[in-house]
Amino acid sequence: MHTVISRDARPSMAGPDVERSDAEASNSAANRKFYKSRVPIHPKLVHGTYRKIKWAVMAVTLAIYYLVPWTRWDRGPSAPNQAVLVDLAHERFYFFFIEIWPQEVYYITGLLILAAVGLFLVTALFGRLWCGYACPQTVWTDLFIYVENFIEGDRGARIRLAAEAWTARKAAKRVAKHVIWLLIAVVTGGAWIFYFADAPALARDLISGNASMAAYGAIALLTLTTYSLGGLMREQVCTYMCPWPRIQGAMTDEEALAVTYRLDRGEPRGPHRKGQSWEGRGACIDCRQCIAACPMGIDIRDGLQLECINCGLCIDACDDVMDKVGLARGLIAYDTGANVQRRLTGQRARFRFARPRTVLYAAVMLVVSGAMGLGLGTRHTIELDVLRDRNPDFVTLADGAVRNAYTLKLMNRADETRVFSLSLSGVRTRAVTVIGLGPVAPPVRLTVAADKVRSLRVLVTVARGGLTAPSQPIAFALSTGAERRETASVFVSGGGS
Repeated sequence: MHTVISRDARPSMAGPDVERSDAEASNSAANRKFYKSRVPIHPKLVHGTYRKIKWAVMAVTLAIYYLVPWTRWDRGPSAPNQAVLVDLAHERFYFFFIEIWPQEVYYITGLLILAAVGLFLVTALFGRLWCGYACPQTVWTDLFIYVENFIEGDRGARIRLAAEAWTARKAAKRVAKHVIWLLIAVVTGGAWIFYFADAPALARDLISGNASMAAYGAIALLTLTTYSLGGLMREQVCTYMCPWPRIQGAMTDEEALAVTYRLDRGEPRGPHRKGQSWEGRGACIDCRQCIAACPMGIDIRDGLQLECINCGLCIDACDDVMDKVGLARGLIAYDTGANVQRRLTGQRARFRFARPRTVLYAAVMLVVSGAMGLGLGTRHTIELDVLRDRNPDFVTLADGAVRNAYTLKLMNRADETRVFSLSLSGVRTRAVTVIGLGPVAPPVRLTVAADKVRSLRVLVTVARGGLTAPSQPIAFALSTGAERRETASVFVSGGGS
């Protein structure tokens, strides 16, 4: 281990006047640099297996993102027919045949746990596969780079264009590129808000100018973020803004597959001319094509790096060079650090997919998936929430009887209107009053519309002689057909008989 000391940090042997002038110069605003300026990256367009996979993943993910809000799903006359819909106004989340109510937020929690642990498992097995192929930042950055390549040319042409003085030709290319970027960003923002409202109706309102300001504001905000992150910031988002490159270090080990420079085969590297012998040297000819193809601008030969997103484009670039020099492909490949060390010591390479961490992640996913599947398979189509008034806790009537007030919410999750039977137990009631219906004799028959919640105010009165403790358990029961839901509460009197 060694310490690098900057020139300014070294002790000076000069006199105090020289030291003072040096300090003043180093502290001047003109000479003070806190951050290194960004060096623009112009990745080369490569052709090969991994580039084709990235095109395919981009096409599939963008198609899903843009088309899903327009997919229809028949849920009956009382429910929306959009397959995937976050209905904030009515507090519902619809996903094809699944309908999630606010009281079932634990399903959302389960989905988030599955997504997180699934990402851990994929990372432990294949490194940053998500980052390289399916992350929205990667997908849209790839799309924006493709537009840039189409308008301004491949890597060399873009570098020359950036270096030349401003001309009408350069301005036209830059304007065309940014206009297309903005159009893509607008469509991206527009597609996102369709998940929160009926897509056809919202589209008509947007075009006619009748949509809400919130809708236009959301499109503007998402347009700005997509344009900035995918077009202008690009690799800086992955390196500086995203926490995953730092977290994933704890998710991987030497047995995780990752884009790897096989130094056991490539070193010692150096230029190679046609006809020269390959004896005593490695397969890497130091052509730097892997660097030219990298959208992060790194040299994969330096080993595992925080910036590497495992996209595999350097593999395509290197394989193309290996074909030209007549060597076997795979100098850069998906491999493990452990395999590199095994080959260096003469051992056979092998892949260990079943490891303690991968087994643990898979087990957690299996348990959570099973719990969610069981919950969805046995969920009720009726629900009852009970909230007792606490201000005041109770009211004492003139004859000594005590009255408590409750707010009941009767939920009908079926796609048809149903009649529920409401009853209560736990105390010897003298009277039960439903506000709007008057005094009733339980069980009470109540109608609840399809896919709706009906709120009731219920007053329960108990004679003083029926009170045995300051607080007694009470239960409300809601039933219809074969389903029954019971919710416990308390009846408060302040003292026994």
